[in-house]
Amino acid sequence: MFRVIQYIIFLWVFTTCNANSADFRYIQYDGFHLTVDCEKRSAIRFAYTIGPDTANLKRRTSFSKDPDFSTECQQFSGKSYSGSPEPFDRGHLVPANHLDNLELGIHQSNYMTNILPQARNMNRGAWLHTEEIIECHRENGLLHVYGGAVYDLDRSRDFFTGSHGIKTPSAFWKVIIGKTSHIAWIVPNTSDATRSKLDEYLVSIDQIEKDTGEYFQTIYKDEKVIPATTSWKLPPGCDLS
Repeated sequence: MFRVIQYIIFLWVFTTCNANSADFRYIQYDGFHLTVDCEKRSAIRFAYTIGPDTANLKRRTSFSKDPDFSTECQQFSGKSYSGSPEPFDRGHLVPANHLDNLELGIHQSNYMTNILPQARNMNRGAWLHTEEIIECHRENGLLHVYGGAVYDLDRSRDFFTGSHGIKTPSAFWKVIIGKTSHIAWIVPNTSDATRSKLDEYLVSIDQIEKDTGEYFQTIYKDEKVIPATTSWKLPPGCDLS
């Protein structure tokens, strides 16, 4: 049986100082948290808790740097990721739609601290599908969402070091923990990570820990090794707005 220690689940439940860089900064925004690696000028982890949808505030159309966060830890620009041989979006770590009951939070979601280069098909395909799963299943009770960026040694796709001062993640991971179940993915940051392939990226919590160095303290060891067999289905009539 899946068990979660509810009173500490919203805390940062995995270790956050296990990468090579020594300069990490923690940002508390309205409704979500980020951990920024200043050497990478990028957020490497995010976390938030989400409940039933109660509003439908509109997302901003513009992107900008965070005026209250250290400049040396941010991307150079809020401009689009252009000039690469393959199309990339300004992809959200925490989506604006999950903050549409928070006027400040939905504004902060478009800060570049919450944005990284995401292959267009992936951002609008498999990654978007994970966001829709959360949007639908939030109606059944609180969900605790954790995720981050994965970097490998291949620097051939670092198209934005000059324009934005950042590297391109090789993948993105996400974990959703509900009251009685959990699910996890590692989604490659490539153009073939389409919506229909999401189940191919299902992994166990144990695999997340091995591949990212994170450690989830609130899930029992024997439950970490069992991945979901299929991604959670979108219930009929789910309001994705």
